[in-house]
Amino acid sequence: MSSVSLPFYQKHHRHYDRGYRDTMLSSTMQEYRQEEKRSTASHSHKVRSKYSDEMLEISSGSPQMKRAKQNYYSEGQEHISGITARRDERIKHQTNLFAGESYFAEKDAIEEHSAKKTSMHKSRKVATRESAERISLNKHIYETQEFHKRLREDSLLRLPEFIIKPRSHTVWEKQNVKLHCTVSGWPEPRVAWYKNNVTINVHTHPGKYVINSKFGVHSLEINNCDFDDTAQYRASAMNVKGELSAFASIVVKRFKGDLGDFSFHPGGFAPPSYDFFPGDPHMKFEVHIVEKFDVSFGKEGDTISLGCTVVVHPSLKRFQPEIQWWRDGVQLQASQWLQMHWSGETATLTFTHLNKEDEGLYVMRVLTKSGYEQHSAYVFVRDTDAEVAGAPGAPLDVYCLDANKDYVIVSWKQPAVDGGSSILGYFVDRCEVGTSHWVQCNDTPVKFARFPVTGLVEGRSYIFRVRAVNHVGISRPSRISEPVAALDPSDKARLKGIPLPPWTGQIIVTEEEPAEGVVPGQPTELTVTEATKNYVVLSWKPPGQRGHEGIMYYVEKCVAGTENWQRVNPEIPVKSPRFALFDLAEGKSYRFRVRSANSAGIGEPSEATEFTEVTDKLDIPKPPHHVVPSRNTDTSMVVTWEESKDAKELVGYYIEASISGSGKWEPCNNKPVKRNRFICHGLQTGQLYKFQVRAVNAAGLSQFSPESEALEVKAALGGGVPHGVFPEQSGNTGGLTERRARWDGKHEASQPARDTLLSCDAVLNRHPLPTGYDNLPCVEPLTPEEVNAERTSKSNHRSRKVQDLYEEVPKNKDKHEKGPQDKHEEGPKIEDKQEEGPKVQDMHKKGSQVQDKHEKGPKVQDMHENKDNLAPPAPPYAITVLESVHDSMVLGWKQPKFQGGSDIIGYFVDYLEVIDGIPGKWKEAHIKAVSDRAYRIHDLKENMIYQFQVRAVNVAGVGLPSLPSDKFKCEEWTIAVPGPPHDIMYTEVRQNSLVLLWKAPVYTGRSEVTGYYADIREVDADDEMWRSVNEKETSKRYIKVQGLKEGVTYVFRVRAVNRAGVGKPSDLTEPVIAETPPGTKEMSVNVDDDGVISLNFECGDMREGSKIIWSKNYEELIDSPRLTMETKGGKTKAIFNDPGKDDLGIYSCIVTGTDGVSSSYAIDEAELLRLLELSHEHKFPVVPLKSELAVELLDKGQVRFWLEAEHLSPNGQCKFVFNDKEIKNDEKYKIKVDQKTGLVEMTMEKLEDIDEGTYTVQLHDGKANNQSSLVLIGDVFKNLKKEAEFQRGEWFRKQGPHFVEYLGWEVNNDCSVLLKCKVANIKKETSIIWYKDDREIMFDEKHDFKDGVCTLLVQQFSKKDAGVYEIVLKDDRGRDSSVLRLLEKAFGDVISEVCRAAAQTATDLKVQSTEHGIRIYSFISYYLDDLKIIWYHNDTKLASTDRMKSGVTGEQLWLQINEPTEKDKGKYTLELFDGKAGHKKSVELSGTVFDEAFAEFQRLKQAAIAERNRARVIGGLPDVVTIQEGKSLNLTCNVWGEPPPTVSWLKNDRELLGDTHMILKFESGKFASFTITDVRTTDSGKYCILVKNKYGTETGDFTVSVFIPEDEERQAEQEVKKK
Repeated sequence: MSSVSLPFYQKHHRHYDRGYRDTMLSSTMQEYRQEEKRSTASHSHKVRSKYSDEMLEISSGSPQMKRAKQNYYSEGQEHISGITARRDERIKHQTNLFAGESYFAEKDAIEEHSAKKTSMHKSRKVATRESAERISLNKHIYETQEFHKRLREDSLLRLPEFIIKPRSHTVWEKQNVKLHCTVSGWPEPRVAWYKNNVTINVHTHPGKYVINSKFGVHSLEINNCDFDDTAQYRASAMNVKGELSAFASIVVKRFKGDLGDFSFHPGGFAPPSYDFFPGDPHMKFEVHIVEKFDVSFGKEGDTISLGCTVVVHPSLKRFQPEIQWWRDGVQLQASQWLQMHWSGETATLTFTHLNKEDEGLYVMRVLTKSGYEQHSAYVFVRDTDAEVAGAPGAPLDVYCLDANKDYVIVSWKQPAVDGGSSILGYFVDRCEVGTSHWVQCNDTPVKFARFPVTGLVEGRSYIFRVRAVNHVGISRPSRISEPVAALDPSDKARLKGIPLPPWTGQIIVTEEEPAEGVVPGQPTELTVTEATKNYVVLSWKPPGQRGHEGIMYYVEKCVAGTENWQRVNPEIPVKSPRFALFDLAEGKSYRFRVRSANSAGIGEPSEATEFTEVTDKLDIPKPPHHVVPSRNTDTSMVVTWEESKDAKELVGYYIEASISGSGKWEPCNNKPVKRNRFICHGLQTGQLYKFQVRAVNAAGLSQFSPESEALEVKAALGGGVPHGVFPEQSGNTGGLTERRARWDGKHEASQPARDTLLSCDAVLNRHPLPTGYDNLPCVEPLTPEEVNAERTSKSNHRSRKVQDLYEEVPKNKDKHEKGPQDKHEEGPKIEDKQEEGPKVQDMHKKGSQVQDKHEKGPKVQDMHENKDNLAPPAPPYAITVLESVHDSMVLGWKQPKFQGGSDIIGYFVDYLEVIDGIPGKWKEAHIKAVSDRAYRIHDLKENMIYQFQVRAVNVAGVGLPSLPSDKFKCEEWTIAVPGPPHDIMYTEVRQNSLVLLWKAPVYTGRSEVTGYYADIREVDADDEMWRSVNEKETSKRYIKVQGLKEGVTYVFRVRAVNRAGVGKPSDLTEPVIAETPPGTKEMSVNVDDDGVISLNFECGDMREGSKIIWSKNYEELIDSPRLTMETKGGKTKAIFNDPGKDDLGIYSCIVTGTDGVSSSYAIDEAELLRLLELSHEHKFPVVPLKSELAVELLDKGQVRFWLEAEHLSPNGQCKFVFNDKEIKNDEKYKIKVDQKTGLVEMTMEKLEDIDEGTYTVQLHDGKANNQSSLVLIGDVFKNLKKEAEFQRGEWFRKQGPHFVEYLGWEVNNDCSVLLKCKVANIKKETSIIWYKDDREIMFDEKHDFKDGVCTLLVQQFSKKDAGVYEIVLKDDRGRDSSVLRLLEKAFGDVISEVCRAAAQTATDLKVQSTEHGIRIYSFISYYLDDLKIIWYHNDTKLASTDRMKSGVTGEQLWLQINEPTEKDKGKYTLELFDGKAGHKKSVELSGTVFDEAFAEFQRLKQAAIAERNRARVIGGLPDVVTIQEGKSLNLTCNVWGEPPPTVSWLKNDRELLGDTHMILKFESGKFASFTITDVRTTDSGKYCILVKNKYGTETGDFTVSVFIPEDEERQAEQEVKKK
């Protein structure tokens, strides 16, 4: 019998429906279901016994012995039962297939006995046939059992296991090699082959690889092996249970002749190990890298190689160095994208398919026993051409953040190129490993650079790619990600561990409590790990109580503000403790919780999370700012910028460059850089470039930063920055006074320009220098005689030296901190040095005839007037040390007071050593003159004492040397605060202000300088009089000092600040008088007729050789692309080429060779805006308008368009244009222009549909133009036309009787409703008719109303008055009507107002006692049902009960308290609610009020009881009784009283006693009877019944009149006669 194949879903799950296994068995048994009888033969018993014994043996090991098996045979006449009759029976049978074989043996015995009993009654033929069929059936069952016995073992899911693992091989080149392996597992594993962890693709190298998988044997054959085939190979077997790998290595050897076989392969890339080097510990290897690779440029898809030639000495063939390749600090390994090769002399790195991920700094490192040498260069990769022009570049760095059974989170980086259109989002594609079918995962583009991919098959591996999309099209796909399996991390760890043991065929039964049927507990630690506007990711921990079977999860959500929990995944439960939710409403907040579930049921929910808003938590970063380019090489520039503020999860930055004026921007990098510095390569030499930067994170790309200033590409002085080594700037700008830089040895974005002056000799990884001043040694100044003697003995040129002059300096004591010494302790005071200043000039009287410029100014001017009077400059002075380290010192000095009639072009510095107080010879510190007044002297000796002198140079020659400086010790400064600023100078001196300039301190202390303080005092004031110019520190190196007193002389100093505190002050400036020099002119700004903005300055004191120097923010402008300078004579102009925000700042100019002629002009944002507006006005003059084109409606519905200009000349012209067609003055359009007032108007009688469009007025007045437009389309035109028609209709309406105010209503104080309207233009003939619901209700022929008001009064307004009211005015001039609809809401408003008026008429509450209790009541003028009445007792609403009743009687509102008690005391409030507001009246029922009311209630109650129970005659007695004599009279009346009253009868006020003639009866206490048996005339009279009890007495009177018949007839006749 053929085996039964399992469905795919049974192969993937342990617990599946076993009913699928026996479909053939069930079909066979169905053939015998119609048989009614069975007989058996003797040999059939033997067969059954044999099979039953074997089945019993099988069933002894079965774990399902507790359940009974389905019967195959029945007794007597019953049919054979089939398992396919019902599906649930089939499932039950399959689940217990091997559980009840013992039942067969017992059943067979019973059937055998029955068969023997019935066989005697059957023929031989029938018995033989039945016996054969039974044998065939039993054989079928036996074979089925055997098949399932084998199937039971095979169906158990097993992890792949290598029966035979592949072996490693060593082969020669050109040979073939084959790797074999045998794998077992269920389901049958799928085997894949890898080389160095890269999947082997037989289609990539046709004929190179052959992969076969037959009969459980898997092989990989490699044909024609070469050196590149040396690698580690891996066979990976995978099924639903997991993955297992086996490794083997192949070494391909080259034939070396006499070298033979050697142990170390030169091409290996093993981890560093020095065991292969010679054992001589003194052996050292020298490595030289020649023929180095340079900066490379490539495009996606290209193949490029990086290579270097490496020379190692000594060269040992058996011991080669190790070659390592690194990219951005990460070591690289060979892969499908990278190939590495080392031939023994040349190391190469080959990119088989270049991608943007390959961009970065590449370092080749050569490792030997002696250390390593390396070389680095940058590789730039640009995007390949898009398939659709304008489509964006491909994303990059696609990788998987999180992977589990249910989803994988894919992350990527945005591309630098968007194709000119903003990127709308990204599409994520997936592909199962081993296939080539890509599936798009999201229907709509996602903007966030992370996306959870769902719908994966558990256990399978996938790769991913991402595509960007914009309005033009879709980009090329990114590089594929690394494969990732849809498994939980715990499953991955388990699968990588020891495989499961093989099946032993034994089942161990323990007595522990069964885990089946246990409902899992609550998940714990539920958190929202990520939330965006597209999805939310949840994570939790599994419950502790879960049973032995697997659990799944259901996720539920709840919208904020509700308690309705909705299951997110009702159909497909989650298998792993993480889940991604989609389709949430953006902007709403949700809570989440999770339930565990297994076959036993669903557990309790976890604790709910906090509310999470569905929005992007990560914002797009803010743009960087302050982009600064600096020169590097002829083809590269260093770009620095300030990082984005408050940026979260920043990925990096993209930099773009543009040739100034081209308007075309190109990316400098296609892979984000993380630091804020970058070297941009590939630039064109000599071109001006601008740069801009933008930041990127997962939320997107920021806006671009402001453009940098344009800078020309040319090599920096001192060479460019080498790759891999870049100094870290100290925060100072370039110049001689800049302290040494610190070099990191990193590339990425930390790439400042090399310091071309002070820092050209920077030391690698030098630590920041501490700062200090307190311990610098000082020396006394030289005497004038010594200087003069030196001057006469030495000629004035650089090669000769000044004679050594010095003084002994006290030795320094040991100090904890080193720095500049206190001048008060070890040298002359600062004031003493200042006193020596004039003596310097005295020394040079003979040669230069120079005095203080404040005293001898005219002589200096005379020298300038004659070129022949040029002389060398005077000596500099005030030499100080600005920084000191162990081997160098930075000097600063002040420029000479006399410059010799020419600008100083440089300085020379000399120094000498002072050993044991004896000075040495003067030495030249440098050969070329330095331009700055600061210089660093190198190669000094640590702890040596030095003296210095400085000479200035101009065109006339080198001046005399300065006085020797104080003695300074060359030692490392260690104090924390910064040193003093230097080169303090002032400019723009005016009578109440000046500008102070300085340079940053060279020594910055232990942290960077953060700001400065400028101090001021009068020159003659004490030191205590110093005060700060600025309250807060300023980061700028200039400050404008204001508030000076005219004519007062001041001195200034500056102090630097860092984190440690405020440093020592600088040297004092020269005294300066606060006065404006005569003839001073200020800088002005001008805008010419062409709109050109320029700064203008004129100097009236220009001298020969004077120059005008322009500065921005007091930094000299040199070849600025934003300004054009023009100078003619003493006039100069700075023209703005393209005014913008980059031009904000303070512009100043200084005239050299003068007495400080200078001026400045500040341009801030407001001033720039004013200038730009003024420039635009001059460039494009306009006719000024007082008002733009507007439209208005006239009384008759006419449309008037009008515009008003400020002024129009008589030659001014005006045109009206409608929809690009000029309008002429005709019948439809009436155009009028008034040049005097500037009023332009056009009138139209009526608006029509064809008039919809745009109306424009064009004004031309000489050179000036202007226009104004008004768009009348759509709803605007419709509304205007509707309003015009209405106005036109209103005008016609008002020609006859009409309404000034339409019909309205108001409620009077008496609650009546008054309908009124105001009319006008009424005549006597005008009729006024009122209608309600189209029925006339009043006709007013004689309208006698005042003020034109018509009224209709509605008394007692109620629901019956609802309806539509109309009033009509008409006469021979026309008709007008007004309608008032009092329906629904309008009627409700009237009713509410009536209720309000009625409620306001309510009287104060009063208290009244009744026989039943106490009544509280109030009266209103009008009551209607819509007025809601609410009673309160002590602010508690009262409900109507038998004891408390409320109601309305007429206009009285009352509350009846029956049988009041003490609890009824308190405050009672009546609230009348009119539908909008409540109106309350209150009364206090307590104290005397309650007592009096309660007493009155008791009195009335007793009176009522007495009245109710007193004796009374209810009725039955007539007033008069007339009866004939001889008749019988019987009268009966009802009597009532409690207690029953006593009854007595009276006649003529005398009591009657009963007898036989007059019978008196009183029965049942209710009925009293009066009977006269034989009436006589004597019985006539007045009778009375008297009833009496304790509550009172009452009488009933009646009169009895007895007559004789004859007398009546006689009387009647007499009356007739009288008539």
